[in-house]
Amino acid sequence: MTALSASRVMGANERVNVGVIGYGLIGQIHTHSFKEQPDVEIRGVSDAYAPRMDACAELAGSRCAKFSDFRRMLESKDIDAVVVATPDHWHALMTMMACAAGKDVYVEKPLTLFVKEGRWMIDAAKRTGRTVQVGVQNRSGPNFQRAGEAIRMGKIGQIVTVQNSFMRNVSPGFGKPPDSAPPAGLDYDMFLGPAPKKPYNPNRSIYHFRWFWDFSGGQMTNLGQHSLDLVNFFLGVKAPKAVYSTGGRFFLKDNGEVPDTQDAIIEYPGFNAICQYREASAGRKGLGMGGLIFHGTKGSLATGRSGYELTADPKVNPTNAVAKVLAMGHPVGGPQPVPETEGEFWTEPEKDDTGDGMGDYGRHARNFLDCVKSKKTPIADLESSHDVATACHLANISLKTGRKIVWDAAKEQIVGDKEANEMLVRPYRSPWDKELRALM
Repeated sequence: MTALSASRVMGANERVNVGVIGYGLIGQIHTHSFKEQPDVEIRGVSDAYAPRMDACAELAGSRCAKFSDFRRMLESKDIDAVVVATPDHWHALMTMMACAAGKDVYVEKPLTLFVKEGRWMIDAAKRTGRTVQVGVQNRSGPNFQRAGEAIRMGKIGQIVTVQNSFMRNVSPGFGKPPDSAPPAGLDYDMFLGPAPKKPYNPNRSIYHFRWFWDFSGGQMTNLGQHSLDLVNFFLGVKAPKAVYSTGGRFFLKDNGEVPDTQDAIIEYPGFNAICQYREASAGRKGLGMGGLIFHGTKGSLATGRSGYELTADPKVNPTNAVAKVLAMGHPVGGPQPVPETEGEFWTEPEKDDTGDGMGDYGRHARNFLDCVKSKKTPIADLESSHDVATACHLANISLKTGRKIVWDAAKEQIVGDKEANEMLVRPYRSPWDKELRALM
């Protein structure tokens, strides 16, 4: 299979037959985005919940086959590439299995459930020569690209801090329903996959999977991968030097596990990134999706899916009232006169409101398809996404241990903390552990 896939080089106009694995909220968006591409046909769908699989097949058309077991899709010669839009705990293993089966992969974020999966995915893609795009579609947005260019041109000076805030109010939470039998049409064992075997609960399935450590890293890996990915994309930084995070499930009254409140300080060379997530707080702010603000020595740039806004620091003139007071003189060690902010300490305000507020799913799908044909590196490559996911996972490890985490990026290990290092990997449940070993 590997030799066959290595020999397959698509022409520029050749149709790409796509299979969708996971037809939830984001899976539906991807199905529409790929279906709208002129050189794509949706030829397969797989989902652990039969009604969703039926809905995708109805949208895609009569030539879309349904696979209750995604492995049968990977065996199909009618499928060239797959979209992995499952819960987080499936992303890495499905991507590696798809690569081994000769399929190119568009995999949703967050890239991984734990740190070591990222390196496994990178190695699998290199070994098989497959193209893998990660679903951080903000990279494909022209407004985000222009925002990054403004920062790299030095319009806001040297970056000092990046601040990201996400707030929404889902109080009082999702309740505490009792364990029960799975609903008709749900293959719960397939849904669990490599995750630990636990009784079915309505909150441990479908969308609510995100509130449980077995399936997800909470909003730190969900929204954190989006926001920190832009830090990586704009500034070219890689893995962090150190991370400290605190928080907990303080307000929501349900059986969820991941934090409803989390704050993280992520140290990069020369600046810090601060992430704040609130699931029980009013006041969602920002341009489109949360609030991501780059603070520099000359101004700040706030960016989101609706556009970006560059705000200059106000000019300080020695003739104004504050400067006059400062210029009167002070005791030794007191405040000194403020210099006039001209030249290298001044920038012009700028605003871009061209974003559609939804994200650039179509452009991101197009980039993936073009790279499938050209074999070029996608705009959202595995290596950069692994670095970003690592920062998110380290924040969660810090939260769980209550300690600052110092990261050795070269060795991909936590410095001097045996307990924390053990959290870089989790065991897969049988028989999926055997599938993993076969891929290594």
